Order: sequence, then C-alpha cells, then structure tokens
Amino acid sequence: MGPGAADTSQMRRLARVATVLGPVVVVLALGKVHAAFHGYDFTDSFRFAWAIGFALTLVVAAYGFGVPDVPRQRRQAALVAIGATGVSALVVSSAQLVAGDALLPRAVVFGATIVLVPWFVLWTRVTSDARIRAEGRERVLVVADLDEVDALRQELDRAPERHAVVVGSLTPDQAYPIDPPHLPLVELARTTRATLLVLSRGAQSDEDVIVQAARLHESGVRVRTLSLFYEAWLGKLPIGELERVSLLFDVGELHGRHYSSVKRMLDVMVSLAGCAALALVTPVVIVGNCLGNRGPLLYRQTRVGRDGHPFTIVKFRTMCTSRESEDLTSDDDPRVTAFGGVLRRTHLDELPQVVNVLKGELSLVGPRPEQPHLVAQLSGKLPFYRLRHLVRPGITGWAQVKYPYAATESEALEKLQYEFFYLRRQSLSLDARIVARTLRSVLGLEGR
Repeated sequence: MGPGAADTSQMRRLARVATVLGPVVVVLALGKVHAAFHGYDFTDSFRFAWAIGFALTLVVAAYGFGVPDVPRQRRQAALVAIGATGVSALVVSSAQLVAGDALLPRAVVFGATIVLVPWFVLWTRVTSDARIRAEGRERVLVVADLDEVDALRQELDRAPERHAVVVGSLTPDQAYPIDPPHLPLVELARTTRATLLVLSRGAQSDEDVIVQAARLHESGVRVRTLSLFYEAWLGKLPIGELERVSLLFDVGELHGRHYSSVKRMLDVMVSLAGCAALALVTPVVIVGNCLGNRGPLLYRQTRVGRDGHPFTIVKFRTMCTSRESEDLTSDDDPRVTAFGGVLRRTHLDELPQVVNVLKGELSLVGPRPEQPHLVAQLSGKLPFYRLRHLVRPGITGWAQVKYPYAATESEALEKLQYEFFYLRRQSLSLDARIVARTLRSVLGLEGR
C-alpha cells in the first residue's frame, strides 16, 4: 500500500476505534459524575448495566448511520451525528417509559447526546478528508489479457472497497523483453509512476514477467496477484479464479469451531429480540395488507439450506397472490403491491425470517438461500456453485449488500464471486461489517 493509501487505512481504523470508545467513555464518565453528585456507587448500581447498554446503542446507531466510514460534508456529518445520537436517546427514553422508571439519569442521556455529536462529526470529517487526499493515489499497472484488464477497469469504476486507478496495462506477450536492455514492464511502470503491479495467472507463469516484477518490487512497487487484488480492493474473487481457489481456503463454519459456536449463539440472541419486534410489527402489517396488499399475511417458499437440505422460508407477502411465481425477483418487479413495496424498502418483509434463524435453518449473515430449481440449474452451469451450501444461508450477506439482486445467470455468477469472498474471509468481524452495511441500507445511507 502506498503512503496515501496506508495513511487512509490507518486513519479509518483509528476513527472506528474512536467511534466505539467515545460513547463508552462519555456515558460512563457522565454516569460516574452523576453518582458522585448524588452520593451513590455508580459501578455497584443497576444504572451501570444500563449505561453500558446505552453506550452500545450509540455505537450501533453510529455505524448504522455511517459514522465514520461514509464520506460527508460538514453539514451532512452534523445531521448524521444528530440522527445517530437522537435515535439512541429515543430508544433509551422509550425503554424507560415502558419500564416506568428512570433507568438512566436524563443528565447522562442528554449530556452524552450533546457531547457525542461533535465527536462523531470530527471523526467523520477526518476520514473523509483522508479519503479525498488518497483518492487516485493507488496507481495500478496490470499485466493480463485484454478482457481481464477491461473487466478490472469496470469493477474499479463501480463500487470498490478501496480507490485505485489503472494507469497502464500490458499483455504477457507485450511485456516480453525483445532486447536485453529493453524491459517493457519496468519502463511502463516508471513512465506511469505505478505504485502497484497486478499480475494475472498467465503473467505469473511467465518467467520474463516475474524477473521484471522482481526488479520493480525492489524499487518500491508493490506486487499482487489478480486474485489478491480483487479480494482487497473489490471484495470479491475474479471469475477466472473461482474454480482454482474454491478448495484452497478454510471455511469458518466448517474449520473454526469457536467461530461457529459464537456465531450460533449470537444468531439465537438476535432472533429472540427479533421475535419480540415481530410481535409488535405484525398488527401494523395486517392493517397495511387490508389497505394495499390484500391476501395472505405470510409468504412461504422452499429454499435450499446448509448441506443442500431444503427448508421453508417465511416472509411477509409483498406480491400479488395471483402473480407470484418462482422466477427471480428484481428491484422494480411489477408483481410487488403498493404496501408490499413499503415492506421491501424498509426490509420489514424479511422480519419473519427470525423464526427460521431461531430454528437453525438460517443465520443472520450468510449466502442468500435460493430455490431448489434455481440451485439445480445454476449448479450445472456455474463452477463449484454448491460450495456456497457448506454454511448456513443468511438473512443478509456480503453478496446481498454488494450486489442486491441477481435476475440472470451472469448476475448470479457476479454474486457468486462475492459469496466466495465471504466463504474465504468468514469471521465475526466481517459479519459485523455486513450487519453495519445492512443497517445503512435500511436507513437509506450508502458507503463502505
């Protein structure tokens, strides 16, 4: 990583730590001050646990609103910070209203809200400024076939995880040194001031390319394979690498016993909270259905789960009952009713799936569960498609946040590239990152 990119990455990590520690320190400090003025032991009281809960609510709300990762102007950053702290204060105030008791002093709730608004604004602006300074500093030189270079350029223009620009490219044949003093790859790297060299599988097997790459590496140019570049900069695997790398990595749910057990425990905890939310939302959906979505409340469909076992997924119905089919759906599907569209935009149609999570058929995070006939169809055409069934499917997932709908075979292949990335990098930290992005999507906020 070049100096600009390295600084940006370090700044983002620092900002994320500050976004977590800030609410914890502020809430606990205000609680301690309040206890000192009113003569009670804060850490020994029931208010200490509620303070921790409030701090965690602030952290979740901040990440849900895109603090500090989503780039914003100062005014936008202020509005988002107010939104995150305001929602957190509302949640705690509502809990106190239901409980009929002052679980946390108002001085702590509103004091934390006032202090944390400028704190969140500060770190959002810091990361935004660092990203702007680093924009385009990663200058990439690619040695690959023309179709691979074109695909890479298109991917970097769409939704990269890191910013980079392709400043030059050569095919492996073009990189061949015709005369010993004439080294095309080295000369092009110097002319374009490349900071990163990316080699396709064909380029990696060419000794003449490797010799020149070694010389560039010695001069400070970093070198990556095409597969590693896709993973780090695009959050996916290249199509040409799916079959080759499909067996060359550990899968968290299969090979990480600790990860698997902790993930299942978190799934159960979240699904129990989700069942309470489902009980509150269902009456509202029933009324909405009567007005603009007449028909059954629930939609049930057979999907393929872990190890290829079928199960019945449950959602709130969003389509006309007479026009439902097993076809792949899309963003602007004409079968979606007026109220069904509201359910989809708010993602409330997914809420009944917490029952599937509680039963162990779904996880909170994982590959999207598909219909049996689509699995059979895609398994015969896409390389190692069934590998995605080694883990529990999820309500949300990396492919879902990166590429929401897949209505064609080519789009299904695109999603498979993201799903293989998830299988290869499966971890609690990646799961948390996916949940944060899902929250941002639900709130209508974009960002990485």
